[in-house]
Amino acid sequence: MRPMKLVFLLAFFVTTASVLGCVPQLAVPLLAEDKSAIAPNPSFDKMKTLDGAWVGNMLDGGKEYPATTRFTMVSDGSALMSWLGEGTPYEMVTIFHMDGPRLMATHYCAAHNQPRMVATPGGDPNRVAFKFKDGTNIGPNDGHMQEVVFIFDGPDHHIQEWTSMDNHGKLSTGRFDFRRKK
Repeated sequence: MRPMKLVFLLAFFVTTASVLGCVPQLAVPLLAEDKSAIAPNPSFDKMKTLDGAWVGNMLDGGKEYPATTRFTMVSDGSALMSWLGEGTPYEMVTIFHMDGPRLMATHYCAAHNQPRMVATPGGDPNRVAFKFKDGTNIGPNDGHMQEVVFIFDGPDHHIQEWTSMDNHGKLSTGRFDFRRKK
């Protein structure tokens, strides 16, 4: 059996066993053997501080709307999963993860496309900016998210600025202001 098939088979076995309440002692160490090393990254460490639920508002086109977001560490701490507008028809998920030395964001958009963005180097430790790299389901003239910036203002407040490009190349930015949900 090829190693990858074995890993998937073991993952299925452990998941099933966990649900049934009986995780074999041998299966868990076998799953952990082929982990990739994750290089330290100050921007990813900053993003990880968002873990939890947040409430606030969105300012778009001069109007203000209530907004929610939630972040959860997943995949043994190798990825940060984010929901924006969870439970609404416009719910979007973004997964932040390392790709070698680069911090990436894959955004699963309500526009039915998946832009991938890369964190850009910056001098401000309280600001993490991601710029468009490429994406799936994005044609040459299709609108898509072009960038997102996270601005950290203490442990219980952050701002997200999402910039989209329409199918004519025009950029517009929606600003979210969030406070940690108590």
